[in-house]
Amino acid sequence: MIRLQLHWQILIAIGLAIAVGLGINLLSQNNPASAAPFLSTFSFVGTLFLNALKMIIVPLILSSIISGISTLGSSNDLRRLGGKTLGFYLASSLFAILMGLFLVNIIQPGIINGEPAGERLNLSSQEEVGANLDKIEGRGTGDVAAVFHRMLPPNIVQAAAEGQMLGLICFGLLFGFFMTRIASPMRETLVNFWQGVFETMMGITLFIMKFTPIGVFALVANTVASTGFKAFVPVLTFFFTVVLALAAHTFITMPLILKFLAKVNPVGQYRGMTPALLTAFSTASSSGTLPITMECMEKNVGLSNRTVSFVLPLGATINMDGTALYECVAAMFIAQAYGLDLTLATQFTIVAIALLTSIGVAGIPSASLVAIAVILSAIGLPLEGIGMLLVTDRILDMMRTAVNVFSDSCCATFIARSEGETTQIAAKS
Repeated sequence: MIRLQLHWQILIAIGLAIAVGLGINLLSQNNPASAAPFLSTFSFVGTLFLNALKMIIVPLILSSIISGISTLGSSNDLRRLGGKTLGFYLASSLFAILMGLFLVNIIQPGIINGEPAGERLNLSSQEEVGANLDKIEGRGTGDVAAVFHRMLPPNIVQAAAEGQMLGLICFGLLFGFFMTRIASPMRETLVNFWQGVFETMMGITLFIMKFTPIGVFALVANTVASTGFKAFVPVLTFFFTVVLALAAHTFITMPLILKFLAKVNPVGQYRGMTPALLTAFSTASSSGTLPITMECMEKNVGLSNRTVSFVLPLGATINMDGTALYECVAAMFIAQAYGLDLTLATQFTIVAIALLTSIGVAGIPSASLVAIAVILSAIGLPLEGIGMLLVTDRILDMMRTAVNVFSDSCCATFIARSEGETTQIAAKS
């Protein structure tokens, strides 16, 4: 029997999930109670899969960063690698934001027939708007400063329990750096311990990956069965503006970087990252996809564990190209819908805040709603404008998460090539 590769299994699972979900959605229109058992089953299996991924995030991130730093060698290596990584992430996020800003100004999705579309696009119920506003009420520009506070959590155990990845990464960086500077034999003991933990976590990751098609099927089927196609109909122009901007960044900007800076074949990067991208799309969680991303980059693209274990966990937390792009387009869309004529200075403010808030945004579904609230508060718009985004947020969240993950992988490839690694997709000279 021919064993299909993981990405084909995931693609088949998504196709079946869409077909099954649409069938259940049509059935529920005539008999709503008939869909409840299916939705409950899908929700149970999907949550089980997500929990399995989330379960391994904290130990995987800590062990990968600590063991990765222990292999870097001198502090000069750490500074060089860290500087290049942060520089790439900031530049790629800025490129993504500018791409979104350009297209939203050209297309102007918040304007219909020359008039602001605010009244026409009040698509969410008051209950739905209120439920989401409760999560973000009181947020302001102070949340940007809070990002830096999360870098040094007062309680690392509590930070781990709450999924504050930025604090865990900073702790892992400090622990790994100073671990290599203690005397023997304690240094070798710690290095071997954390390397053992990392290899164990990768073993668990491979085990969980075997169930990825089942988890993806449940998650996608649950979404389609619950919403049908209604998530695509409202705010159609806004939806396609975001999709177009995400596609331009993914299929134009990033391939150019891979081709001319990393000197690799972009097609090989897409092919190697396919399982991770499909998982990111279905789960809408860059942190949850991290184990699969690391596996794809090591096995399919051919990067060293030294690079992967340092660059990717950092990127899963601070590199959010798709999220930053979405924040900018969403804020501009709401401003247009309310009839606000934004000056260049105000648009620059949106770009700057989108860049800052995308750093440290939790890699979980819909985390960008808080960041959008920060931007709206900064430019003087009511938070109720977020209600217009809720209808398509889930679908766009899945798409921008895939962009986030692909950008992380491009950075890892670029760093690896700049460090002299060959990789399996190096362009022929």
